Amino acid sequence: MKKLLFVFNPHAGKGMIRNNLFDIIDIFTKNGYEVTAYPTQAPLDGYNKIYSDAGGYDVVVTSGGDGTLSEAVKGLMHYKDKIPLGYIPAGSTNDFAASMSLSRKMTDAAEEIMDGVFFDYDIGDFNGNNFVYVAAFGAFTDVSYQTPQWSKNMLGHAAYLLEGIRRLPKITGYQVRVEHDGEVIEGNFVYGMVSNTISVGGMKKLIADGVCFDDGLFEITLIRMPQNAIELSNTLTEAALDIFNEKYIVTFKTSKVTFTSDSEIAWTLDGEAGGSFKQVEINNIKQAIRFLVKPDSKTAEQDALLGRVKNTVEEKPEPSWDNLFEDQEFIDN
Repeated sequence: MKKLLFVFNPHAGKGMIRNNLFDIIDIFTKNGYEVTAYPTQAPLDGYNKIYSDAGGYDVVVTSGGDGTLSEAVKGLMHYKDKIPLGYIPAGSTNDFAASMSLSRKMTDAAEEIMDGVFFDYDIGDFNGNNFVYVAAFGAFTDVSYQTPQWSKNMLGHAAYLLEGIRRLPKITGYQVRVEHDGEVIEGNFVYGMVSNTISVGGMKKLIADGVCFDDGLFEITLIRMPQNAIELSNTLTEAALDIFNEKYIVTFKTSKVTFTSDSEIAWTLDGEAGGSFKQVEINNIKQAIRFLVKPDSKTAEQDALLGRVKNTVEEKPEPSWDNLFEDQEFIDN
Protein backbone atom coordinates (compact mmCIF):
# COMPACT_ATOMS: atom_id res chain seq x y z
CA MET A 1 0.00 0.00 0.00
CA LYS A 2 1.20 3.52 -0.80
CA LYS A 3 2.04 5.71 2.17
CA LEU A 4 0.95 9.32 2.74
CA LEU A 5 2.20 11.70 5.42
CA PHE A 6 -0.41 14.33 6.33
CA VAL A 7 1.03 17.22 8.37
CA PHE A 8 -1.46 19.91 9.41
CA ASN A 9 -1.71 22.98 11.63
CA PRO A 10 -4.75 22.40 13.88
CA HIS A 11 -5.08 26.14 14.67
CA ALA A 12 -4.89 27.69 11.19
CA GLY A 13 -7.94 29.39 9.69
CA LYS A 14 -10.14 29.28 12.82
CA GLY A 15 -9.22 25.62 13.33
CA MET A 16 -11.34 24.59 10.34
CA ILE A 17 -9.36 21.35 9.90
CA ARG A 18 -11.16 19.92 12.95
CA ASN A 19 -14.45 19.71 11.09
CA ASN A 20 -12.87 18.15 8.02
CA LEU A 21 -10.14 15.86 9.33
CA PHE A 22 -12.09 12.59 9.17
CA ASP A 23 -13.37 13.26 5.66
CA ILE A 24 -9.89 14.20 4.40
CA ILE A 25 -8.28 11.07 5.80
CA ASP A 26 -11.16 9.01 4.41
CA ILE A 27 -10.53 10.46 0.94
CA PHE A 28 -6.84 9.58 1.12
CA THR A 29 -7.57 6.07 2.38
CA LYS A 30 -10.15 5.36 -0.33
CA ASN A 31 -7.50 6.28 -2.89
CA GLY A 32 -5.22 3.52 -1.67
CA TYR A 33 -3.02 5.31 0.87
CA GLU A 34 -1.98 4.29 4.34
CA VAL A 35 -2.20 7.67 6.11
CA THR A 36 -0.07 9.02 8.93
CA ALA A 37 -1.71 12.16 10.34
CA TYR A 38 0.48 14.56 12.29
CA PRO A 39 -0.90 17.75 13.95
CA THR A 40 1.88 20.28 14.47
CA GLN A 41 2.53 21.38 18.04
CA ALA A 42 4.75 24.45 17.63
CA PRO A 43 6.56 26.56 15.01
CA LEU A 44 8.97 24.45 12.88
CA ASP A 45 7.34 21.23 14.10
CA GLY A 46 6.00 20.56 10.60
CA TYR A 47 9.42 21.22 9.09
CA ASN A 48 11.13 18.86 11.52
CA LYS A 49 8.58 16.08 10.94
CA ILE A 50 8.86 16.27 7.15
CA TYR A 51 12.64 16.68 7.21
CA SER A 52 13.07 13.56 9.34
CA ASP A 53 10.30 11.27 8.02
CA ALA A 54 9.20 12.25 4.49
CA GLY A 55 11.68 9.91 2.83
CA GLY A 56 9.57 6.94 3.95
CA TYR A 57 6.41 8.16 2.16
CA ASP A 58 5.15 8.27 -1.41
CA VAL A 59 3.30 11.58 -0.97
CA VAL A 60 3.32 14.39 1.58
CA VAL A 61 0.22 16.55 2.13
CA THR A 62 0.19 19.62 4.34
CA SER A 63 -2.67 21.82 5.55
CA GLY A 64 -2.55 25.24 7.17
CA GLY A 65 -1.59 28.75 6.22
CA ASP A 66 1.27 29.85 3.99
CA GLY A 67 3.69 29.46 6.91
CA THR A 68 2.77 25.79 7.24
CA LEU A 69 3.30 25.31 3.52
CA SER A 70 6.68 27.03 3.75
CA GLU A 71 7.78 24.61 6.49
CA ALA A 72 6.76 21.64 4.34
CA VAL A 73 8.72 22.91 1.34
CA LYS A 74 11.82 23.59 3.44
CA GLY A 75 11.64 20.05 4.80
CA LEU A 76 11.32 18.52 1.32
CA MET A 77 14.20 20.59 -0.06
CA HIS A 78 16.58 18.34 1.87
CA TYR A 79 15.68 15.33 -0.30
CA LYS A 80 17.48 14.59 -3.55
CA ASP A 81 14.44 12.88 -5.09
CA LYS A 82 11.28 14.94 -5.50
CA ILE A 83 8.56 13.75 -3.15
CA PRO A 84 5.14 14.99 -4.43
CA LEU A 85 3.56 17.61 -2.18
CA GLY A 86 -0.16 18.38 -1.88
CA TYR A 87 -1.50 21.47 -0.14
CA ILE A 88 -4.89 21.98 1.52
CA PRO A 89 -5.18 25.72 2.31
CA ALA A 90 -6.57 26.65 5.70
CA GLY A 91 -5.09 30.07 6.52
CA SER A 92 -6.54 33.58 6.57
CA THR A 93 -5.14 34.84 3.25
CA ASN A 94 -3.61 31.86 1.38
CA ASP A 95 -1.71 33.71 -1.35
CA PHE A 96 -0.17 30.53 -2.71
CA ALA A 97 -3.57 28.84 -3.02
CA ALA A 98 -4.94 31.88 -4.85
CA SER A 99 -2.03 31.84 -7.28
CA MET A 100 -2.31 28.12 -8.00
CA SER A 101 -6.13 28.10 -8.20
CA LEU A 102 -6.45 25.59 -5.35
CA SER A 103 -9.86 24.92 -3.86
CA ARG A 104 -10.63 26.64 -0.57
CA LYS A 105 -13.07 23.86 0.40
CA MET A 106 -10.86 21.42 2.25
CA THR A 107 -12.44 18.16 1.09
CA ASP A 108 -12.41 19.38 -2.52
CA ALA A 109 -8.73 20.24 -2.17
CA ALA A 110 -8.06 16.71 -0.86
CA GLU A 111 -9.88 15.19 -3.84
CA GLU A 112 -7.91 17.40 -6.22
CA ILE A 113 -4.64 16.18 -4.73
CA MET A 114 -5.68 12.57 -5.23
CA ASP A 115 -6.61 13.29 -8.86
CA GLY A 116 -3.66 15.62 -9.27
CA VAL A 117 -0.93 15.98 -11.85
CA PHE A 118 2.64 17.01 -11.25
CA PHE A 119 3.79 20.60 -11.45
CA ASP A 120 7.40 21.52 -10.61
CA TYR A 121 7.54 24.94 -8.94
CA ASP A 122 10.47 27.36 -8.55
CA ILE A 123 11.73 27.89 -4.98
CA GLY A 124 13.77 30.78 -3.60
CA ASP A 125 17.12 30.65 -1.83
CA PHE A 126 17.51 33.55 0.61
CA ASN A 127 21.02 33.66 2.11
CA GLY A 128 20.85 29.85 2.32
CA ASN A 129 17.26 29.72 3.60
CA ASN A 130 14.34 28.67 1.38
CA PHE A 131 11.05 30.42 0.69
CA VAL A 132 8.09 29.41 -1.48
CA TYR A 133 6.56 32.50 -3.05
CA VAL A 134 7.74 35.80 -1.52
CA ALA A 135 10.60 37.47 0.33
CA ALA A 136 9.94 41.08 1.30
CA PHE A 137 11.06 44.02 3.43
CA GLY A 138 9.53 47.33 4.44
CA ALA A 139 6.03 48.60 5.14
CA PHE A 140 3.64 46.04 6.64
CA THR A 141 5.79 43.01 5.80
CA ASP A 142 5.76 41.86 9.43
CA VAL A 143 1.98 42.30 9.82
CA SER A 144 1.23 38.64 9.10
CA TYR A 145 3.34 37.27 11.93
CA GLN A 146 2.85 40.17 14.38
CA THR A 147 -0.95 39.95 14.18
CA PRO A 148 -2.20 37.77 17.08
CA GLN A 149 -3.62 34.37 16.13
CA TRP A 150 -6.86 35.08 18.03
CA SER A 151 -7.36 38.21 15.92
CA LYS A 152 -6.76 36.32 12.66
CA ASN A 153 -9.17 33.59 13.76
CA MET A 154 -11.86 36.12 14.65
CA LEU A 155 -11.48 38.65 11.83
CA GLY A 156 -9.69 36.74 9.05
CA HIS A 157 -8.03 38.92 6.39
CA ALA A 158 -9.45 42.09 8.01
CA ALA A 159 -7.11 41.54 10.98
CA TYR A 160 -4.12 42.21 8.72
CA LEU A 161 -5.68 45.40 7.37
CA LEU A 162 -6.40 46.74 10.86
CA GLU A 163 -2.86 46.02 12.00
CA GLY A 164 -1.50 47.74 8.89
CA ILE A 165 -3.56 50.88 9.51
CA ARG A 166 -2.24 51.05 13.06
CA ARG A 167 1.33 51.18 11.72
CA LEU A 168 0.87 53.94 9.12
CA PRO A 169 2.40 56.80 11.16
CA LYS A 170 5.62 54.84 11.76
CA ILE A 171 6.52 53.99 8.16
CA THR A 172 10.00 54.98 6.99
CA GLY A 173 12.08 54.18 3.92
CA TYR A 174 15.31 52.20 3.57
CA GLN A 175 18.35 53.28 1.57
CA VAL A 176 19.11 50.20 -0.52
CA ARG A 177 21.43 49.22 -3.39
CA VAL A 178 19.86 46.58 -5.64
CA GLU A 179 22.02 44.64 -8.14
CA HIS A 180 20.83 42.24 -10.84
CA ASP A 181 22.03 41.12 -14.26
CA GLY A 182 24.72 43.83 -14.42
CA GLU A 183 22.30 46.64 -13.45
CA VAL A 184 22.39 48.70 -10.25
CA ILE A 185 19.34 50.46 -8.76
CA GLU A 186 19.77 52.70 -5.73
CA GLY A 187 17.19 54.62 -3.76
CA ASN A 188 15.08 55.08 -0.65
CA PHE A 189 12.47 52.33 -0.74
CA VAL A 190 9.46 51.93 1.52
CA TYR A 191 8.89 48.37 0.29
CA GLY A 192 10.73 45.66 -1.62
CA MET A 193 9.48 42.26 -2.77
CA VAL A 194 10.94 39.24 -4.55
CA SER A 195 8.06 37.01 -5.58
CA ASN A 196 6.87 33.99 -7.55
CA THR A 197 3.13 34.51 -7.16
CA ILE A 198 0.24 36.58 -8.49
CA SER A 199 -1.07 37.44 -5.02
CA VAL A 200 0.61 38.91 -1.93
CA GLY A 201 -1.58 39.83 1.01
CA GLY A 202 -4.58 39.36 -1.26
CA MET A 203 -3.32 42.05 -3.67
CA LYS A 204 -2.76 40.87 -7.25
CA LYS A 205 -2.07 43.79 -9.58
CA LEU A 206 0.86 45.13 -7.54
CA ILE A 207 2.96 42.42 -9.20
CA ALA A 208 4.08 42.84 -12.82
CA ASP A 209 2.32 40.87 -15.54
CA GLY A 210 3.54 37.60 -17.01
CA VAL A 211 4.16 35.59 -13.84
CA CYS A 212 5.34 32.06 -14.61
CA PHE A 213 5.92 29.72 -11.69
CA ASP A 214 8.51 27.45 -13.31
CA ASP A 215 10.58 29.73 -15.57
CA GLY A 216 13.50 30.22 -13.18
CA LEU A 217 12.72 33.94 -12.76
CA PHE A 218 11.41 36.05 -9.90
CA GLU A 219 9.30 39.18 -10.20
CA ILE A 220 10.91 42.07 -8.28
CA THR A 221 8.78 44.97 -7.03
CA LEU A 222 10.28 48.05 -5.35
CA ILE A 223 8.25 50.99 -4.04
CA ARG A 224 10.15 54.25 -3.67
CA MET A 225 9.59 56.34 -0.54
CA PRO A 226 7.25 59.25 -1.47
CA GLN A 227 8.32 62.80 -0.62
CA ASN A 228 5.60 63.53 1.91
CA ALA A 229 2.97 61.89 4.09
CA ILE A 230 0.12 62.58 1.67
CA GLU A 231 1.92 60.95 -1.25
CA LEU A 232 2.86 58.03 1.00
CA SER A 233 -0.76 57.54 2.05
CA ASN A 234 -1.97 57.76 -1.56
CA THR A 235 0.68 55.29 -2.77
CA LEU A 236 -0.13 52.73 -0.09
CA THR A 237 -3.87 53.15 -0.67
CA GLU A 238 -3.39 52.56 -4.40
CA ALA A 239 -1.32 49.45 -3.66
CA ALA A 240 -4.08 48.14 -1.40
CA LEU A 241 -6.55 48.72 -4.24
CA ASP A 242 -4.30 46.89 -6.72
CA ILE A 243 -3.46 50.13 -8.58
CA PHE A 244 0.00 50.15 -10.16
CA ASN A 245 1.67 53.61 -9.83
CA GLU A 246 4.70 53.70 -12.15
CA LYS A 247 5.97 56.94 -10.58
CA TYR A 248 6.97 55.13 -7.43
CA ILE A 249 7.11 51.47 -8.41
CA VAL A 250 10.09 49.74 -10.06
CA THR A 251 9.67 46.20 -11.45
CA PHE A 252 11.88 43.70 -13.24
CA LYS A 253 12.47 39.94 -13.58
CA THR A 254 15.64 38.08 -12.66
CA SER A 255 17.00 34.75 -11.43
CA LYS A 256 19.41 36.38 -8.97
CA VAL A 257 19.29 39.67 -7.06
CA THR A 258 21.36 41.24 -4.27
CA PHE A 259 20.20 43.87 -1.76
CA THR A 260 22.76 45.92 0.21
CA SER A 261 22.13 48.55 2.90
CA ASP A 262 24.16 50.38 5.56
CA SER A 263 21.92 49.19 8.37
CA GLU A 264 20.17 45.89 8.97
CA ILE A 265 16.76 45.48 7.35
CA ALA A 266 14.13 43.03 8.62
CA TRP A 267 12.81 40.61 5.98
CA THR A 268 9.84 38.27 5.88
CA LEU A 269 9.76 34.94 4.04
CA ASP A 270 6.29 33.69 3.08
CA GLY A 271 4.79 35.94 5.76
CA GLU A 272 7.07 34.72 8.55
CA ALA A 273 10.05 36.46 10.18
CA GLY A 274 13.15 35.90 8.03
CA GLY A 275 15.80 37.79 10.05
CA SER A 276 17.59 41.15 9.67
CA PHE A 277 20.50 41.64 7.26
CA LYS A 278 22.71 44.32 5.70
CA GLN A 279 23.21 42.16 2.61
CA VAL A 280 20.86 39.63 1.07
CA GLU A 281 21.43 37.41 -1.96
CA ILE A 282 18.38 35.72 -3.45
CA ASN A 283 18.58 32.99 -6.08
CA ASN A 284 15.85 31.14 -7.97
CA ILE A 285 16.07 27.33 -7.72
CA LYS A 286 14.22 26.34 -10.86
CA GLN A 287 11.48 23.69 -10.59
CA ALA A 288 12.72 22.53 -7.19
CA ILE A 289 9.48 21.27 -5.58
CA ARG A 290 6.93 18.92 -7.17
CA PHE A 291 3.37 19.93 -6.34
CA LEU A 292 0.19 17.98 -7.05
CA VAL A 293 -2.41 20.24 -8.70
CA LYS A 294 -5.87 19.45 -9.99
CA PRO A 295 -5.97 18.23 -13.61
CA ASP A 296 -8.32 21.02 -14.76
CA SER A 297 -6.35 23.83 -13.11
CA LYS A 298 -4.80 26.64 -15.13
CA THR A 299 -1.40 24.97 -14.69
CA ALA A 300 -2.60 21.70 -16.20
CA GLU A 301 -4.52 23.46 -18.99
CA GLN A 302 -1.43 25.41 -19.96
CA ASP A 303 0.60 22.19 -20.12
CA ALA A 304 -2.01 20.66 -22.41
CA LEU A 305 -2.00 23.68 -24.73
CA LEU A 306 1.75 23.40 -25.05
CA GLY A 307 1.54 19.70 -25.88
CA ARG A 308 3.06 18.56 -22.63
CA VAL A 309 2.13 15.35 -20.88
CA LYS A 310 -0.06 15.32 -17.79
CA ASN A 311 1.39 13.00 -15.18
CA THR A 312 -0.15 10.88 -12.46
CA VAL A 313 1.32 10.32 -9.01
CA GLU A 314 3.08 7.14 -10.12
CA GLU A 315 4.96 8.84 -13.00
CA LYS A 316 7.81 11.28 -12.40
CA PRO A 317 8.96 13.15 -15.54
CA GLU A 318 9.90 16.84 -15.58
CA PRO A 319 6.97 18.99 -16.82
CA SER A 320 7.26 22.71 -17.51
CA TRP A 321 5.16 25.49 -18.99
CA ASP A 322 5.44 29.17 -19.85
CA ASN A 323 3.41 32.38 -20.16
CA LEU A 324 0.95 31.60 -17.36
CA PHE A 325 -2.01 33.84 -16.52
CA GLU A 326 -2.63 35.46 -19.86
CA ASP A 327 -6.28 34.80 -19.03
CA GLN A 328 -7.35 38.15 -17.53
CA GLU A 329 -10.65 36.72 -16.25
CA PHE A 330 -8.73 34.24 -14.11
CA ILE A 331 -6.46 36.94 -12.71
CA ASP A 332 -9.39 39.13 -11.78
CA ASN A 333 -11.03 36.26 -9.90
